[in-house]
Amino acid sequence: MKFKILLIFIGLIGPVFQASAAGQITVTGQGSVEAVPDMATISLGVTTQAKTAAEALTVNSETTAAILEQVATAGILPRDVITSGLSLSPNWLTNTSDGSSAIVGFIANNQVTVRVRDLPSLGMILDEVVRNGANTFNGLMFGLQDPAPKMDEARRRAVEDAIRKAELYAAAAGVALGPISDLTENGGMLPVPMFRQSDMMMEASVPVAEGEISIAASVTVVFEIAD
Repeated sequence: MKFKILLIFIGLIGPVFQASAAGQITVTGQGSVEAVPDMATISLGVTTQAKTAAEALTVNSETTAAILEQVATAGILPRDVITSGLSLSPNWLTNTSDGSSAIVGFIANNQVTVRVRDLPSLGMILDEVVRNGANTFNGLMFGLQDPAPKMDEARRRAVEDAIRKAELYAAAAGVALGPISDLTENGGMLPVPMFRQSDMMMEASVPVAEGEISIAASVTVVFEIAD
């Protein structure tokens, strides 16, 4: 009698254990959306050298002020102009014969980041800031003033890609695809430049091609395998 009861007990818990150990399919989905940028961010600056620290900083400040005035005249709002770096350091000269060093002057550097929301004026602005004394240029990045709609579309496409892959794997494995048990977005979404010649930009003082940007999203999705 005890033996029969043990067999019945094992028969009852067997199916429960199999259900709790149901399989899963994990996939990564990718999605991207291309868009023509409507904003540019430029990083430029002024580097000056002089015998004294005061002179280097004074000349640098005057030149930077002229650049900021020109940027304001071009219609750039104060909220779109940010001082991103300011430094003053000695200019060392090393004697190659005995290895000694001495300060022969000072170097002042002022970096400014400018957002240009009117892209047709970008070439003209670049030309004018150089004429007004900007002598360092640290990069140009195109973007969108309101990236949220494009980002959401990239996310939607990433999820659709994950579903497509999961359905493919399930069919190849001969199993039925169940519901989603977990969905995780992988990191941030970075704008990737996709260069395209622009006649409008090429007619400007400084030729610039803004092209297109690609906003990408990535998600990891876990699907249950249906019974």
